[in-house]
Amino acid sequence: MRKSGILMHISSLPNDYGIGKMGKEAYEFVDFLVKAKQSCWQILPVSPTSYGDSPYQSFSIHAGNPYFIDFEQLEEDGYLKAEDYKDVKWGEAKDKVDYGIIYENIFKVLRIAHKRFRKNPAKGFAKFVIENRDWVYDYGLFMALKDAHDGKGWYEWEESLKMRKGKAVKQASKEYAEDIDFWCFVQYEYFRQWKKLKKYANDHGVRIIGDIPIYCAYDSVDVWCQPEYFYLDKNRKPVEVAGCPPDDFTADGQLWGNPVYRWDIIAKDKYRWWIERIRSAFEIYDTVRIDHFRGFESFYCIPYGAKNARKGHWSKGPDMKLFKAVSRSLGELDIIAEDLGFLTKKVNKMLDAAGYPGMKVLEFGFGSGADNGYLPHNYKTANSVCYTGTHDNETILGWAKSADKETLDQCRKYLNVKRDIDIPWAMIRLCWSSICDTAVTQMQDLLGLGNDARMNTPSTVGENWKWRLDDMGRLDDKLAERLAELTEIYGRAPAVEKKDKEK
Repeated sequence: MRKSGILMHISSLPNDYGIGKMGKEAYEFVDFLVKAKQSCWQILPVSPTSYGDSPYQSFSIHAGNPYFIDFEQLEEDGYLKAEDYKDVKWGEAKDKVDYGIIYENIFKVLRIAHKRFRKNPAKGFAKFVIENRDWVYDYGLFMALKDAHDGKGWYEWEESLKMRKGKAVKQASKEYAEDIDFWCFVQYEYFRQWKKLKKYANDHGVRIIGDIPIYCAYDSVDVWCQPEYFYLDKNRKPVEVAGCPPDDFTADGQLWGNPVYRWDIIAKDKYRWWIERIRSAFEIYDTVRIDHFRGFESFYCIPYGAKNARKGHWSKGPDMKLFKAVSRSLGELDIIAEDLGFLTKKVNKMLDAAGYPGMKVLEFGFGSGADNGYLPHNYKTANSVCYTGTHDNETILGWAKSADKETLDQCRKYLNVKRDIDIPWAMIRLCWSSICDTAVTQMQDLLGLGNDARMNTPSTVGENWKWRLDDMGRLDDKLAERLAELTEIYGRAPAVEKKDKEK
């Protein structure tokens, strides 16, 4: 079935509390998607963010981001009062997230809620902890210990805790029992609100496309608890880390810094860790996009401590062995393979064998000849997802303004437009008209915004992940009707159920 949707992370929703939340604006956004006849809402990873505020660097692969918890729902449940959060300064600019202020203030508010919660815990709390015992308690202990160590990474803790010695962990569990309970409460409340929001979306015909990074952050509960799955030395320092080699865009390559996997150990365990990770993701999302999918065929390794990614090498990944194991355990899944970057014949063979739809990014289609594989007339299969651009790209208008003359001329001729300002919607039309089963555009492109609204610039730190929609009023009926019309023209509108006429 042909379908379409919008890419906008939860953090980008507007409200008065500094960052998007699972509150009324999220429900209003679902309503907008329905009016615009969209079937998909794509978001970025919802895990708790760590250094650099990137959703691709998280303290836990299973946990939800506390920043997205809606205060107003906590007030409705009696765990907060209006003055607990409405009088707090959450940032100056409505269109940008101030992560420093959010970090300083949000946990103070959530601890007030937890204090009231402990006096009258919800009936579902104990059940939630039991059902998620494989990860939530370890997460609670990990976060409690981070707080106790002034936010330092686990690899900077005292030796007994760094190495997870049994006696030290048991003692810490007793000493920080209340803090552990707090972090479990945070996760309970996050998932309670998330499931409610997701049900609302699903009930209105909107599927959630989620995203999981291929790697884990070094400073994460996952690496701390299961170091055997990562390439670490005896002192639990990474031996090699992940990244991308130099290319035409980055002379130094990309140095991500995540420890790479010990696929030999994971394979001996019959890929159980990855199977559970994917199972967990499908409890949160309807469709899962796996970032850096080519890394399962072979992955780029950089010596730990290197200043850039120039001196690295490729190592063999699990290839189809992993996905066959996943399929045997979980059945057929709705997965999108992020197949961008340096692709070899072996990578393409793995992608074909997996059968997952890959990605076509229209911004990559211009600047070379008519045989460019990202131009829609060259698409060979409908089993793919067409994007105008992704969170890692410039906005379409920003891209048009920064493109060289030759590239821009080709783009204008292909789209049959003369003005830069007309390129975003012409690109959306091109995306929607493609043979791809799914078409997705960023909210920034739907609104025709420039690069000041860009979500992420790879290999940079400090100004990323901040963009927010400043006002829900911008998503008015006129915009919904315009997108709905385009969606109907190209056969992507949801089917309307026909009821039998009364006799």
